[in-house]
Amino acid sequence: MDGAKTVAIIGAGPVGLAAAAHALERGLKPIVLEAGPEAAHAVRQWQHVQLFSPWRYNIDKAAAQLLATTGWNSPDPEVYPTGHELIDSYLAPLATRTALRDVIRTSHRVTAISRLGFDKAKSKGREHAPFEIRYLNGNGDAALQADAVIDVSGTWFSPNPAGGNGLPAIGEAEHGTCIAYGMPDVLKAQRSRYAGRTVAVLGAGHSAIGTLIDLAALADEAPGTQAIWLLRSDDPAKAFGGGSADQFAARGALGMAFAALVRSGRIRVETGFHVARIGDEGGRLSIVASGGHSLGADELIVATGFRPDLSLLSELRLRLDPAIEAPVALAPLIDPNEHSCGTVRPHGARELAQADEPGLYLAGMKSYGRAPTFLMMTGYEQVRSITADIAGDKTAAARVELQLPETGVCTRGGLESIAALSGCCGGPAPSGVDSCCADDAKAKSARRTGCA
Repeated sequence: MDGAKTVAIIGAGPVGLAAAAHALERGLKPIVLEAGPEAAHAVRQWQHVQLFSPWRYNIDKAAAQLLATTGWNSPDPEVYPTGHELIDSYLAPLATRTALRDVIRTSHRVTAISRLGFDKAKSKGREHAPFEIRYLNGNGDAALQADAVIDVSGTWFSPNPAGGNGLPAIGEAEHGTCIAYGMPDVLKAQRSRYAGRTVAVLGAGHSAIGTLIDLAALADEAPGTQAIWLLRSDDPAKAFGGGSADQFAARGALGMAFAALVRSGRIRVETGFHVARIGDEGGRLSIVASGGHSLGADELIVATGFRPDLSLLSELRLRLDPAIEAPVALAPLIDPNEHSCGTVRPHGARELAQADEPGLYLAGMKSYGRAPTFLMMTGYEQVRSITADIAGDKTAAARVELQLPETGVCTRGGLESIAALSGCCGGPAPSGVDSCCADDAKAKSARRTGCA
């Protein structure tokens, strides 16, 4: 590899490992810097969660070719793995049994990236200067140089706060011991924390829905467990998804199961709830909305999405959308103000490169900024294109090698409403649900109004 371009890859998650595999395939010299003690450190935080996509969508082609040389047994392509299974059957072998083990540096937390000899304000000649990557590895500050940088550090460790205005709610930090973010394991690892308690869950995405379903299951086993769904929107039905129209069957089933729980009254729903303050009342959390309405809970789970940590890129010239903090060419494709679909047309180096910093690319979940619904296979296509671009193969970089599945009933500005709260299912006839929903769907197809 003498004379090969050095590519610094920030993060050893699924997309970061795929980037390294593609870099090796292209004759590049990858260096993977992972902040955690092992590869897939972020995935280990949600390893109890089942993925929406089966194995055939979760394994990168270049990574699979590396694994094939080790005698690896590929999982059943139609099985839906958990995060733990994703690590155990794919990511851990990829990181430890293939050529990637020699390029991954764990416990290397990147703190800053710049151009060697250039601050952010200096222009002339900066595009020819190598990148300087500063990191911490237990021995103090250190640095390395690279010809290109692919930042796939993700967003898992920078969750959005509870406040409805994008800021932490007043009192949120002070009551942090009773607040969790993302999707805690309420049924197993953290069962003792939530069993028999009143738990408020803030959010309308898949993490919130999955957690509420798990809390309902916990309530069946632990009397006194009560789930409260705090929803900023006034329309709960928008969270129920595309049902049987979703080509990811697990995701469609999740939405239908959740709609049934809400309809049954097993989950208390508070709509239009924009958290403004969090306080203490009698040893419990007092969660106060901006309009003054308040409720009490023992625990709060904030599942309002994530945002990128851009601090390590602050000395580089970034072109990001001001609203969702994604690369400007990608942002119009994923802006949640305009699109509710989980699918985005395949994209790569052209949309992810930073025009003012040649050789710098944002990829993976971080490339989506504050937008939700990132798919792992989208990241694999991103890094395939990016590594081709770095290697100088512009034709391969521009080529589309991915076909994404449909995500269900989708419209500009929002999902078609499934009016489950009023007793109707609406939308296309769902499969595997009660006769009321089927009858309602038939009535809708006959252009009848109201609940059939």
